[in-house]
Amino acid sequence: MIDAMNAVEAMTDPLQRAKAIGEVMADQAERGKRWREMRRQVVLEMRTQQPPVSYRKIAEALGVGLATVQDIERGYTGSGKNRPRAKGAQDG
Repeated sequence: MIDAMNAVEAMTDPLQRAKAIGEVMADQAERGKRWREMRRQVVLEMRTQQPPVSYRKIAEALGVGLATVQDIERGYTGSGKNRPRAKGAQDG
């Protein structure tokens, strides 16, 4: 996969390279939705095991942070920007 992306960047024709980049970016947007849901299903399955796998162990297995695992489980996307604020939290 990385080799394919490197091949796009190595294209010498700027117009051909721009077209290939556009195709990849369009596909990535749709594919990203499916992949996020696939990853979420893995987290949900791990959390419903008996005993449930801890957030910490899931984070280690996926190579992400603890808060990211919690966000994945809740269906949040992005960099925490759409994470609900705690009651009484003030803009700082």
